Amino acid sequence: MSDLDLLTQSLARNVKRWRNERGFTLDALAARAGVSRGMLIQIEQARTNPSIGTVVKIGDALGISVTTLLDYEQGPKVRVVPADQVVRLWHTDAGSYSRLLAGTEAPGPLEMWDWRLMPGDSSASDPHPVGTVEIAHVIAGELTLTVEGAEYHVPAGASVTFEANAPHSYGNQGEVPMELVLAVSVPPVR
Repeated sequence: MSDLDLLTQSLARNVKRWRNERGFTLDALAARAGVSRGMLIQIEQARTNPSIGTVVKIGDALGISVTTLLDYEQGPKVRVVPADQVVRLWHTDAGSYSRLLAGTEAPGPLEMWDWRLMPGDSSASDPHPVGTVEIAHVIAGELTLTVEGAEYHVPAGASVTFEANAPHSYGNQGEVPMELVLAVSVPPVR
């Protein structure tokens, strides 16, 4: 079985499990996530490989991390993620990418990401639920963070925190690759 097949089956199992645990109907989850009911049915039946944006929306609507949605199995209290199990969820032909390094539920979803943006590349994000906070530390290059249309320049060695319940994007306007580590904390669903 390929990695993609494992991810598709894990996503199917976990979306169904967490939807049932939250007491959401397919229609309720579709409305909360802004995803069609048909898409959710295809995901729960492991008949589609949705975009990372769709997976993030579903995770936000369920109040769980992308890591939990893609987890092959529930692990012990201590979980080591080997380098070869880090999941690359977004990439461009230029060489930009984001990798989900680790995640947990504490008390809401908490994720840690590894990002690389090549010169001229950017990645936009829809607003997350109110109370979501992101913390980024730039390792190389300079991050251009745009939140609600305002640009913030974060050089290598600097960090930034922001409330992520507004439209935001990560960009590299420089001439060298930009690398950062990003933590995302989403409040639990109430």
